[in-house]
Amino acid sequence: MTGLFSTWPYPLAVSMLFLIALARGNLTYWLGRAAQAGARRTRARRLIESPGFGRASRLLNRWGPPVVSVSFLTVGFQTLINLAAGVSRMPLRRYLPAVGVGALLWAFLYATVGFVAFAAWFQLYERSPVLAIVALAVVVVGLLIFVLSQLRSRRSAVSEGDHRVDSTTGS
Repeated sequence: MTGLFSTWPYPLAVSMLFLIALARGNLTYWLGRAAQAGARRTRARRLIESPGFGRASRLLNRWGPPVVSVSFLTVGFQTLINLAAGVSRMPLRRYLPAVGVGALLWAFLYATVGFVAFAAWFQLYERSPVLAIVALAVVVVGLLIFVLSQLRSRRSAVSEGDHRVDSTTGS
């Protein structure tokens, strides 16, 4: 299985990943632009009113297109940034270069670190399938614990915010 990764030409891998990231970023941007007018009347309203979207919008308003580029080095937040760029109708002359730089960063990152990690895991699997599966399970459980702790802390922050609002209104 490691032969699959060792036979991929690096420029081809970077090019394909670049196109994927560019398409995904632009699709999210255009969904944001399309939904901008009617988003408050649809299910998208929950996303647009979420704390994450608010943070993305504030960062985008403060720093502009470089935030789009840097967001490609994050997981999950890049979707909110691209959506916020679309909702705020960032001009294409600013958005397209920023998403191009971000997609290129993402492509290089995944073509190097991502493929190396997969190749290392497959090499471990060839030597010890049990150890490889245990290592993968540890990573998945660690990610699950992290995500659940983030959700729990957001819920408690929201409930504390609701409590503060209630105490100031007297209800």
